[in-house]
Amino acid sequence: MPTHAVTDDTFDAEVRQSDIPVVVDFWAEWCGPCKQIGPALEELSVELEGKVKIVKVNVDDNPTSPAQLGVRGIPALFLFRDGQVISSKIGAAPKAALQNWIQESV
Repeated sequence: MPTHAVTDDTFDAEVRQSDIPVVVDFWAEWCGPCKQIGPALEELSVELEGKVKIVKVNVDDNPTSPAQLGVRGIPALFLFRDGQVISSKIGAAPKAALQNWIQESV
C-alpha cells in the first residue's frame, strides 16, 4: 500500500490507534530533503505492507500534530507502536538506512 496523507483530524485514528506500527513522515512541499526521501518511503510502504504503515503529514496544512511531538525540523520521521513513539529520525537518509531504522525499531 502506498503512503497516504494523514491530517491533524485523522492522526489519532490512523496513527495512535493503528494495530500495526506506523512511520509518520512530517514533511512540506517546499522541503528539498523531504522530496528526496519521498520515493524511498513509497517503495518501503509497498515492501512492508501489512507489517508497517507509512503515512505523511504536511506540516504546513497540519501544524497541531508536529507541534505536539516537538517537531522543529523536517523531514522528521516518528515510529509509533501501540500509540506511542518508539523511535524518531530527523533528516534525509538513503533507502537502506531508512529500511534498517524501521526494521530495527519494530
